[in-house]
Amino acid sequence: MGVFVLPSSAFGVLLPHFPVVSLGTPRGQFHLVLGGSSNRKRKNLLTGNWQCRPRIVVASNRDNSKDNVTDDEDGSLLGSYEMLEMKEDELVEARKALSEVKARQAALEKERDQLLEDFASSEAKQKEYVASVLHDKELAVSELESTKSLFHQKLQESVKEKFALESKLVLARQDAVELAVQVEKLAEVAFRQATSHILEDAKLRVSAAETLAAESAFQIDEQIRKSTEGTIFSIIVESKDAINKALDVAENAIDEATQAVAVFTDAVNPIDVIASAQSENIKLQGAVSDLEAQLLVSKSELDRLKLELQQAQVQANAAELRSSNAEKALLEFQELSRKKALEQEEEIRSLLEKIKKEAVERKKVLSKAFKAELESIKAAVDASKEITCSRENAYMRRCEALQRSLRTSESALKMWRQRAEMAQSLLLKERSEKEDDEDVIYIANGGRIDLLTDDDSQKWKLLSYGPRKEIPQWMARRIRSIRPKFPPRKTDISKALNSNFKSLELPKLDEVWSIAQEKLREGDMLTEHVIEKEVIEKKRKALERALQRKTVKWKRIREETKIEPGTGTGREIVFQGFNWESWRRQWYQELAFKAADLSHSGITAVWLPPPTQSVAPQGYMPSDLYNLNSSYGSVEDLKSCIEEMHSQELLALGDIVLNHRCAHKQSPNGVWNIFGGKLAWGPEAIVCDDPNFQGRGNPSSGDIFHAAPNVDHSQHFVRKDVKEWLYWLRNDIGYDGWRLDFVRGFSGTFVKEYIEASNPAFAIGEYWDSMAYEHGNLCYNQDAHRQRIVNWINATGGTSSAFDVTTKGILHSALHDQYWRLIDPQGKPTGVMGWWPSRACTFLENHDTGSTQGHWPFPRDKLTQGYAYILTHPGTPVIFYDHFYEFGIRDVLTELIEARRRAGIHCRSSVKIYHANTEGYVAQVSNMLVIKLGHFDWNPSKENQLDGSWQKFIDKGADYQIWLRQ
Repeated sequence: MGVFVLPSSAFGVLLPHFPVVSLGTPRGQFHLVLGGSSNRKRKNLLTGNWQCRPRIVVASNRDNSKDNVTDDEDGSLLGSYEMLEMKEDELVEARKALSEVKARQAALEKERDQLLEDFASSEAKQKEYVASVLHDKELAVSELESTKSLFHQKLQESVKEKFALESKLVLARQDAVELAVQVEKLAEVAFRQATSHILEDAKLRVSAAETLAAESAFQIDEQIRKSTEGTIFSIIVESKDAINKALDVAENAIDEATQAVAVFTDAVNPIDVIASAQSENIKLQGAVSDLEAQLLVSKSELDRLKLELQQAQVQANAAELRSSNAEKALLEFQELSRKKALEQEEEIRSLLEKIKKEAVERKKVLSKAFKAELESIKAAVDASKEITCSRENAYMRRCEALQRSLRTSESALKMWRQRAEMAQSLLLKERSEKEDDEDVIYIANGGRIDLLTDDDSQKWKLLSYGPRKEIPQWMARRIRSIRPKFPPRKTDISKALNSNFKSLELPKLDEVWSIAQEKLREGDMLTEHVIEKEVIEKKRKALERALQRKTVKWKRIREETKIEPGTGTGREIVFQGFNWESWRRQWYQELAFKAADLSHSGITAVWLPPPTQSVAPQGYMPSDLYNLNSSYGSVEDLKSCIEEMHSQELLALGDIVLNHRCAHKQSPNGVWNIFGGKLAWGPEAIVCDDPNFQGRGNPSSGDIFHAAPNVDHSQHFVRKDVKEWLYWLRNDIGYDGWRLDFVRGFSGTFVKEYIEASNPAFAIGEYWDSMAYEHGNLCYNQDAHRQRIVNWINATGGTSSAFDVTTKGILHSALHDQYWRLIDPQGKPTGVMGWWPSRACTFLENHDTGSTQGHWPFPRDKLTQGYAYILTHPGTPVIFYDHFYEFGIRDVLTELIEARRRAGIHCRSSVKIYHANTEGYVAQVSNMLVIKLGHFDWNPSKENQLDGSWQKFIDKGADYQIWLRQ
């Protein structure tokens, strides 16, 4: 605020009409005070009663109103108009004064122009300052916006990194859980094998998994903490810097604006008279008011900018709060995950300790049992050895006595020969003194005479007691050397009748000397000894075989996995023991004779035909389930066949039809839905959606079989009767497992219940479904087909395996130079074998697809290739009866079974496919066998990824070749 003193003469006329407007600042008022004395001489312009007195005029800009002018004496402006009535002599002086005023006005105009120029320049400067302030404000706002966007971006990135790190943590924990599951599997294997070193290895793996999980969790938590803290700290620092920078810029702009206004106001030098510049002053007033308005707008903009800065600070604080909350949540999550990990570790440790204790107890029990069995076997072996030694000693003593008797017989033989030669010479030279006997020469059996006529001679002992042993070679040679010296026998009858030689009735040559042709006589001591020795030898061999079987069985128990219905031992090879025409013969009897042959060939299980009485002779239309007298034979024949299978250590699998059953009687409506026999069911045992038999049960849980009433397995009494029937077949008849017919007709959950109730050693389900074709050609992708089979196996809880129909259908096309069909996009086999090999029963033909039906026969020229594939791959292979006994490939199948046995392939063996194209197929199975199909020029030495030394085991040229690891 400034104060200026002006002379009253200058404002006596002008100020009443032209009020002075002072320039103010936005922060206060500017007051202009006029009055007082003048530096010049004062002249009285008027005479008479009105004189110019000193006056004080005060101008103010408060409340933007017009300036108020006060008069000390009059207080009224009307008196000024009376002053115009002057005298003429006074007008001259007034004109002079007016000319002086005009001169002064011109000077004032010049000063006003200068002032306007200065005002324009100051206004331009102010506009520049305002523009710079606005620009700085826009820069600050843009920086704030960029800071906000950067903050949000980095916050999102930090959140993403947090989620990524959390996902990594979850994956790491999943890996740890998978490692723990693998450790559990290893522990189960250790429990089955009852070995301590695997338990130690499992402990090491558990500790490694724990340390790995702990390290990964710590590293991930540390990364999350560092990244979050660094990101949030950098964001906060940048936000604070940007806010401070914006505040500094705004304050500088305000200071510059203040300084500019101050400079402008200080530069203004007010003039005494501006009466003639009324219009210019009004313009000036408008410009100044506009400038004030702009300053007010800039002030409001600055206030808004401050408010935005405060909001940004609030948002930054909120971000800090959110980040702290996120850190707290992360800490809580880490604490919770640590607790869960500790709980899982405790559970795993307790489980491992339990498994370890059970394994130790199991090992102790097995070791005790095995030691006891070994001791009993050793005792039996020692006893048998003692008996054998005593009997062998007796035998040796008897042999020595026999040798002595033979030596005496040899010496007697020499004597007999000498005497015979002497007697023969005497008979040829001497004649009888009697005349009747002059021409007679006594000949005994062609020249030999019996001089041993006494009853105590060795000859009668030989004839009465029989030979002691076979004639030795040296004795046979001596006999042959003696025979030519004897006289020739008379073979001609006329010569014999006219001959002078007369024969005596003596023992013949065969009776005396052909000891090798004589049979052992009962009652002879040597015969009894030989028979006793043979019996002892048989018992010894039987004992050795039993001991060997027990030892081999004990060794196999350690290697094989736990027996379960879905897989058996895991090394089963199933033989379908019938075809569609087997019912025409007494099949149980014929099959029993083949049990030993099948066992020696490597078969482990035999699939028998349907046993129940059936409307159709093949057995697949059962009626009375408890009547086992079928077209294949009687129930006694069935039992003897199963017993023969068991004697050869073969499993007997029964073909069980549970989906449908043929009725015995008609209902009053004439529908065949009344069952007979022990299971006398009615229509309530038939599904209600069977279109042909008017069932009153629940809807079917599968597909409808239209040839016979479909059984409703949802009925409690039906399941109870079926479970009792299966228990009867299992325990009374002797079946070991089941082949389940047409399982598409009812849910797999019922199958699970039946299997758990009957506890079979092995079970197979026939889930037959159509494959996918396009324009008559088999589609490459058969995932939907094998998924339906896998779904059924899942429904059974894995208690049953299923026929791998997918693999059979794919092999039909793949073996015709389309081997690329044998590998899926994941590098696995394309059938059920590729997804669930332990539950896949691979086959090429059965009684439906082959035999005399031939619904879907396998290509005859590709049979050996097909069997080479399924017998060298995981899963449970099934061999058809016709192929084994009627197609002439039995030796090929036996050779492939031996290759499977040597490589140790089982239902869970791994498969690594190296090549599958139009030229051939190459795969490594179980790390011990390599198979090649097709004319592909390949051998293990050409494969860089295949390590080890390999020896060719089977070479069938372009069909297939098999190598085994040395």
